[in-house]
Amino acid sequence: MQHKGKIFVVALMLLAGASVLWEPLTAEEMTAPPAKAYDAQIVRDQFGVPHVKGKTDADASYGLAYAHAEDDFATIQEVVAMTRGRTGAMIGSDGAKVDYVQHLLGARATADKRYNEIPADVRATLEAYASGLNHYAEKHPDEVRLAKLFPVNGQDIVAGFVLRAPFFYGLDSAIGALAEDKAPPNEKQPPLTPAGREPDQNGSNAWAVAPSRMADGKTWLVSNSHQPYEGGVAWYEAVVHSDEGLDMAGALFPGSPYVLLGHNRNLGWTNTVNRPDLIDIYKLTLNEAGDQYQFDGAWKPLESKRVWLPVKFGPITVPIPRTIYRSIHGPVIVNKNGAFAIRYAGMDKVTLLEQYYRNTKAQSWEEWTKSMALGGIPATNFIYADKTGRIAYLYYGLFPNRKPGFDYQGVIKGDTSAALWDSNLPFDRVPKIVNPASGFVQNANNSPFLAAGPGSEMNPADYSPLMGIEGRMTNRGIRATELMAADKSITPEELLTIKNDMTYSKASFVGPWIASILEADVGGDAELKAAQALLTTWDWTSDGKGNADALAEGVIRIAARPHWRGEKMPDPKGALKEAVDTFKERFGRIDPPLLEVQRLRRGQVDLPMDGGHDTLRAASIWDREQPDGKYRVRHGDSFIMLINWDKAGKVWSQSMQPYGAATTRPNSKHFTNQMKLFAEKKYKPVHFEWVDAVAQGGTVYRP
Repeated sequence: MQHKGKIFVVALMLLAGASVLWEPLTAEEMTAPPAKAYDAQIVRDQFGVPHVKGKTDADASYGLAYAHAEDDFATIQEVVAMTRGRTGAMIGSDGAKVDYVQHLLGARATADKRYNEIPADVRATLEAYASGLNHYAEKHPDEVRLAKLFPVNGQDIVAGFVLRAPFFYGLDSAIGALAEDKAPPNEKQPPLTPAGREPDQNGSNAWAVAPSRMADGKTWLVSNSHQPYEGGVAWYEAVVHSDEGLDMAGALFPGSPYVLLGHNRNLGWTNTVNRPDLIDIYKLTLNEAGDQYQFDGAWKPLESKRVWLPVKFGPITVPIPRTIYRSIHGPVIVNKNGAFAIRYAGMDKVTLLEQYYRNTKAQSWEEWTKSMALGGIPATNFIYADKTGRIAYLYYGLFPNRKPGFDYQGVIKGDTSAALWDSNLPFDRVPKIVNPASGFVQNANNSPFLAAGPGSEMNPADYSPLMGIEGRMTNRGIRATELMAADKSITPEELLTIKNDMTYSKASFVGPWIASILEADVGGDAELKAAQALLTTWDWTSDGKGNADALAEGVIRIAARPHWRGEKMPDPKGALKEAVDTFKERFGRIDPPLLEVQRLRRGQVDLPMDGGHDTLRAASIWDREQPDGKYRVRHGDSFIMLINWDKAGKVWSQSMQPYGAATTRPNSKHFTNQMKLFAEKKYKPVHFEWVDAVAQGGTVYRP
């Protein structure tokens, strides 16, 4: 028996060894971009923000990649692993879910198939960016997290965009629901969120204000995007210049060769997430064998492909098989309820890379809108301003050119081509407001029909219901409009006060929700009665100055998710009890000061953080897994940029980040050096011009 036990242990060790070897041995090693000599200079300002300069746009992209790798090579590698279907091998089961979606959508296949359709000047920047990452990997082999992950090529960069872009309008939520055997999402309401994922309820804010509305006579643009503070969609700040005219200051995501929002000398833009109905779900009629589906009176083969998802479990990586299906409609998920095909905006397209690049090169409204008309970016709100005083809001999306007669907000029978759209509405059909009489535009993830104040709004009747334009309202959107409309001559200080507003409007969902909490019959429960009494003293803000602020945030967060999803609201008494029990357990009291329990934390820095879940000063998502029971803010106000052009057309900007430029380098002085500014709502200079950045005393170096 002892002998058999030894054999069993040896067999397990051999199996573990085989599993460890399986993933890197079977991983495909990519071909590097053509060898070229790039010449980029980098200088870092006093906050560590990289300023990159190159003779060509490609040189600048090369330098940007290298500088970003110096600050966050770990996260960039996770993005690269996503494009190869190897995220599970890097981070485990959560990564394998991403790998499944990559295979399901065919992101890599799309990038490979359509790469040569991308214009040569755009491909040059993609390959230069990849070469910059490869150069860093060659110089720092000890930091490479997976064998055969490098070299990276241009197709990797494209695949990263193709995969992640649809997530911003909820495709991952729709896929998650179907993959977990749930009913398909009803697009009349926001899509369901898969278990284990945060709901897409955290949003962004943005304003553009014309000189006529500003007391200083300048054109203002305020970028206030809300993203996670860490990870693959956390903002990274940079300033990029080239002698070919690629001049941008702003922010980008890991894996991006371009600044995605910010400004050049002449114009700027920012984004907030929008959620039009850009996803259609078709239920297929399968034959008895399950390998064909009915379409236009005939049977078509259901395409299938076996893929292996590498999943890291401790020291071993185990291959998990999955079958990927596809029909003429798009990707197909087969679950216990049937076979569901998904058709979505931007499917199998790579034009978004060119659009992002052309946006950064645009020097006028005409050039910028020409780029926007390319139709590559699937969905997002754009808030625009330029040195001429022009401001604009675009509810941008690749709206399907749907045919009437079908309920696209439900599940459609997939047996007829009549319900299948194959094009998008042209750019001139995109809802937009240019130079409104109100003198301002704003968006805080709210309906586009509340963007410019009373008298300057778009008319919903002008747009087809087949576009699926959202009607949702956020507290942030309501407050932004209330405050902007009430001030006819806004000073810069007043504009920042609006941006940092921490009040909940009683016209938002919070009004009736708090009323229901106060009206709930709690019987003789003394603790719940005390909680109700405390909430009657709440001043409707999350500024941390009132005794009820923390408890109010607690009950608001319980209702925020179902409100955002359009689901039935929780039982008020049950929600109050949940909040009371949680606060008693964590803090021993129901009235802890908000600023003591809501914290901005990283490394050795621990600061009080004000703001609320759905206030303009946003502390959207709490990390509840803190050893002391307090709440670490990990999502909300993130990269913030203030931009203006004076009457002479000269640009000025300031910015701040929650942490610092060295996003995953704990030993760097730039790991946490913006945290105090961020907590105190203060800003740092951008130093847009190269000579100004060099004058800060940093060392200019070449990768």
